[in-house]
Amino acid sequence: MRLSKSIWAAAAICTVLAGPALAGVPEAQAERLGRDLTPLGGERAGNADGSIPAWDGGIAKVPAGIGYTGGHYPDPFAGDAALLTIDKSNMGAHEAALTAGQRAMLETYPGYKLNIYPSRRSCAQPEDIYAATRANAVSGRLAGEGDSLSGVLKGIPFAVPSNAYEIVWNHNLRYRGYKVRRTFVSAAPTREGNFTPVKVRDELVFDYSSPQVSSFDQLNNTSFRYLQETIAPARRAGQLLLVHEVVDPSKGGRRSWQYTVGLSNSTPRVQRTSAIAYDTPQIYSDAMSTADSFDVFSGPLDRFDWTVRGREERYIAYNSYKLSSPSLTYGEIIKPGHLDQELVRYEKHRVWAVEAKLKANQRHIYQRRVAYFDEDGYNMAAGELYDARGGLWRVQEAHLIQYYDVPTCFNASDVVYDLAEGRYVVQNLKNEEDGIDFNASDISENTFLPEEMRRRIVRR
Repeated sequence: MRLSKSIWAAAAICTVLAGPALAGVPEAQAERLGRDLTPLGGERAGNADGSIPAWDGGIAKVPAGIGYTGGHYPDPFAGDAALLTIDKSNMGAHEAALTAGQRAMLETYPGYKLNIYPSRRSCAQPEDIYAATRANAVSGRLAGEGDSLSGVLKGIPFAVPSNAYEIVWNHNLRYRGYKVRRTFVSAAPTREGNFTPVKVRDELVFDYSSPQVSSFDQLNNTSFRYLQETIAPARRAGQLLLVHEVVDPSKGGRRSWQYTVGLSNSTPRVQRTSAIAYDTPQIYSDAMSTADSFDVFSGPLDRFDWTVRGREERYIAYNSYKLSSPSLTYGEIIKPGHLDQELVRYEKHRVWAVEAKLKANQRHIYQRRVAYFDEDGYNMAAGELYDARGGLWRVQEAHLIQYYDVPTCFNASDVVYDLAEGRYVVQNLKNEEDGIDFNASDISENTFLPEEMRRRIVRR
């Protein structure tokens, strides 16, 4: 599908960026942010047939009468009725708005379906993030082969993107709060639907979004710091993972440490590792997802050549409050073959469709990947992962919601369907937990030191 405005025409061109840094956009283009473009660079207007509405500011505060008390997010659109249901019998009539992954799921699983709801452009972020995004649009720089950037801070780096690398960077550095704590469950059910929930508590500091940081150099090449501790099952309890994610991979790779129960013998051992990256199997995924599929996609872009396929209108899992409801148990969500699709809400939205092909001199289990990024927040909403023979292997889906008290929008949970195995892994479910805390101001800077990991182990 073609790009909808001439300003985006250059986005389908640039693949390799070796040479001088690409400068930010001219002021004349940046001035469109907040006018005919949203403050983050999406088209403010709706689409031609009205199935995608105009963006009106999203949900920038807690809606009146919603009953929000923290942790879990009541559904502001609970009164919406589904417009239609797509299954294998009628998918041909709706093929233009289906992703290749959705078509494969509909063809593979007889009970799989998509309930389509009215599109609600609920995504909103704080005014200071909009202001930072406006400044980044002019000052942002991209160099190398898309793996080096500078001149950006706090906001979306490239709100008026000119190539695929900028779009993916927008996802990697999108706003998700500052200090965040959550407890969640991941599960990799058998084909019969049996599963053992893996409960994890994690703490994050998004340094890139820190209110104390006033320049790119102050980041010390760290975009966020992440500590994960396994709580259950008992055989895994106490495992720790610490990650310092980099802003600019050209200046050094991701820094990570881990402590694995059962390998420490009598002496606690926190080991520095370089394995938490690229196509290393993701922890607790039963080898059905890779490290760079954390947060649907994360990490460096350097093993693939990235191009823009276009801005497309697709059905994506959006405003997934029902799926995230604390009234549901994990057993009600997790079913054989796929999630209970009655719980998943789909809406039509404009997305940036980006394709990545493995470089000839690089290694990865995926030969090609396709990613769909929501225009209103640059969240990766869906994806397809292809094997070395070019066959569709895995299908990714994120379940986006608007965290209206922050405000910010990103995935509440995500799933990877392995078509070859007939199984899947779902992550970040919080239905039976306390939810998510965006006001975790008590998180100490010492939390993210390897030495603190060692002290934590000794104190047990």
